[in-house]
Amino acid sequence: MSNPSNEPLTGQALLEKVKELGNLPKEEKARQCGYYTVTKNNVERVNMMKFLNALIDAEGIQLDSKQPSNGRGGRSASYRISVQSNGNLLIGAAYTKQMGLQPGDEFEISLGRKHIHLKQVGAEEDEE
Repeated sequence: MSNPSNEPLTGQALLEKVKELGNLPKEEKARQCGYYTVTKNNVERVNMMKFLNALIDAEGIQLDSKQPSNGRGGRSASYRISVQSNGNLLIGAAYTKQMGLQPGDEFEISLGRKHIHLKQVGAEEDEE
């Protein structure tokens, strides 16, 4: 039975509050960030597991090998790719979405000794 008037903090707000609370014990930080419940007998219980999981999520750390099926799906971008067994390089949807690319967008490929540059056809010269 969580206290509805005290929604737990998440994301950047959680990180900032934890930093602001400085040297307080972790249980007190969890409580002040809203990670507690009140029992029928009006006893306050800190939910450390939810607090620590929220901190892990706020930091963007992936502990599980696959995402939970919460409708978002996919993996986060690692900014690294490997040459596939057929010799192809595949740039995933995480990167194309981040750049706002659409099906049919074209790129010029220029090869260097140890690099590949992709330049979007029709893109401004000063965009990176």
